[in-house]
Amino acid sequence: MTSKLAVALLAVFLLSAALCEAAVVSRITAELRCQCINTHSKPFNPKLIKEMRVIESGPHCENSEIIVKLVNGAEVCLNPHAKWVQIIVQAFLKRAEGQNP
Repeated sequence: MTSKLAVALLAVFLLSAALCEAAVVSRITAELRCQCINTHSKPFNPKLIKEMRVIESGPHCENSEIIVKLVNGAEVCLNPHAKWVQIIVQAFLKRAEGQNP
C-alpha cells in the first residue's frame, strides 16, 4: 500500500516538473523572435501612450522594435524609422532621465 502511494506521489511530482519545464521553454521561444509583425506608421497623439519598450536588434530579431502600450491597454508596434516615432522616443528618454536623478 505504501509503495503504491510513493509511486503515485513520484508520478505527480514528475508530471508537475515536466509541465513547469514546458511553460519555461514556451516563454523562452516566444522571446527569441521578433515581437512586431506589422508596424504602425501614422502619427497619433503621444498622450495616448502609457508606456514604451524599445527592443534593440539582436540574435532574436534583426529589426529594432518599439512597442507602446496605450492608455486603453492595447499594444502597438511603431515604425522605428518614422521621424515622429523618433521624436516621441527622444521625449520619453528625456522624461525618464528627469525621473531618475
